[in-house]
Amino acid sequence: MTSVVEPVVKVRLARRRSLATGFTFAALVLIPWSMWLAATLPRRTAAYHWSAAWTGFDLMLSIALAEMAVALWRGSPWLLAFAGAAAGLLLSDVWFDVLTSSAQNRPIAIGEAVLFEIPLFLVCLRVASRARHKLEALHADPVGLRGARGTSR
Repeated sequence: MTSVVEPVVKVRLARRRSLATGFTFAALVLIPWSMWLAATLPRRTAAYHWSAAWTGFDLMLSIALAEMAVALWRGSPWLLAFAGAAAGLLLSDVWFDVLTSSAQNRPIAIGEAVLFEIPLFLVCLRVASRARHKLEALHADPVGLRGARGTSR
């Protein structure tokens, strides 16, 4: 006799694998796209809405860090998502700050990256890693019975 759960598990596995295939395709398509951009984009260009782009980016980073702080404070399961988002935004900030800075401002951008952004990025990765381990442990033992004294299975 087959369980009702088995078809549900198979459907979820199929969906997950389908999504993984789609993301793999997207990742592979970006490789030649990136090479084409490297070969064809001009070395210098004027950018419209430059200040709005950077202001918006820094505000998104601020929101991600604030949400991470709230999730840490509350012990929220959303901590993993916010820490991962903050880490990604911090690394992007380092990349674009250093690469788009003028020769005169590059030492400042590198200094900020080394003193603030990269260490904070590493802290975010550590927090995300610990949050992931906590979620995995909770998933493996949802009611906290493993290791409890006097419990039998």
